[in-house]
Amino acid sequence: MTTESALDATGQDLLFRDARTANTFTDEPVSEETAHAIYDLIKWGPTAMNNQPLRIVYVRSPEARARLVEHMSPGNKAKTATAPLVAILAADVDFHEHLPRTFPHFPGAKDAFADRDGRVESARFNGALQVGYFIVGVRAHGLAAGPMAGFDKAALEKEFFPEGRHEVLAVVNIGRPGPDAWYARNPRLDLHEAVTTI
Repeated sequence: MTTESALDATGQDLLFRDARTANTFTDEPVSEETAHAIYDLIKWGPTAMNNQPLRIVYVRSPEARARLVEHMSPGNKAKTATAPLVAILAADVDFHEHLPRTFPHFPGAKDAFADRDGRVESARFNGALQVGYFIVGVRAHGLAAGPMAGFDKAALEKEFFPEGRHEVLAVVNIGRPGPDAWYARNPRLDLHEAVTTI
């Protein structure tokens, strides 16, 4: 039996098999055009009711970088301080305000999310999906991503999203991998351990 993919082995390697979480980066900059192109690619990934809660803050200025690094866990400070580009990925819990435009065939979509608790749950889940798309989108542009959850979430939200409508999901360092960028590759579960057919 043969399996065929619309994406050749080189593309599959780029996105998955050879892709790694980078811990060091070269000083080669990541252009604004590339940063914008990443979003213009990953925005097409599916979310429930097309709710698209992901919001991205690209941290470029030294002042903003210092504010961010202050709230990273000790093991993440140095690499966040030196990565060419860093993205703060957050979920907008008021995503429903856009539903009349992004989900127009259901006129009651916005009202369906009137309850904030339900919105927060949906924002977290669909935002997490979009974080995955973002990482793959970085890789698709020939760059390495260093996603991290080691930070003071409450402090980051207060620092960068003081209006209170965003939940920080991840911080991602972006750039070309530098010397000793990789830890040893950890094993993955085999198919029979993760997949069941019924």
